[in-house]
Amino acid sequence: MIVNTIFFDVGGVLMTNGWDHISRRRAIDHFGMDWEEFEDRHNLVVADFEIGRIGIEEYLDSTAFHLPRTFTHEDFIAFMHTQSVPNTEVLAFAAELASSGKYLMATLNNESRELNQYRIERFKLRDSFRLFFSSGFVGLRKPDSRIFQLALEVTQRRPEECLFIDDHALNVERAQLAGMMALQYHDAVQLRKDFQHQCEHP
Repeated sequence: MIVNTIFFDVGGVLMTNGWDHISRRRAIDHFGMDWEEFEDRHNLVVADFEIGRIGIEEYLDSTAFHLPRTFTHEDFIAFMHTQSVPNTEVLAFAAELASSGKYLMATLNNESRELNQYRIERFKLRDSFRLFFSSGFVGLRKPDSRIFQLALEVTQRRPEECLFIDDHALNVERAQLAGMMALQYHDAVQLRKDFQHQCEHP
């Protein structure tokens, strides 16, 4: 069956991860905070943060602003935003796929509501994508199989009509278990080749 729906991961594929271990380390160094203390607190609340149970203000109150600081929530959030760097080659590829008119384009990613919304707007993702299955919006995180099932139900597509692209092997495996075609992203050149091989010449 021909693929007519493509789900892209955001962090690690379309752009850098917005708030991963490296980004957090940079923030802690920049603001002169205690790394181990921050990470301990982060690990306790990150699941709730990424599925939208708590917002960014509560997340920061729990991780950074439990002590008096010389910087503000706004300062910290602004630094978080600087960690988002676009993968221009993959964004261009996604734009090509969207402009072809052959595919329903969507994202499927783990990200807090506020960060995901910022990245959608900052990098004009609405120009290429019509649906955004972010953990912060839907209350589910990869590799939970339910997020893939939700994407199929909302789009009303058969699994075999769908392609999922992600940089993590486990997420790719879970998408395949849901019946989707899936590609693990390594770099833009490889992605184009794999897409051509599996989708244009199945």
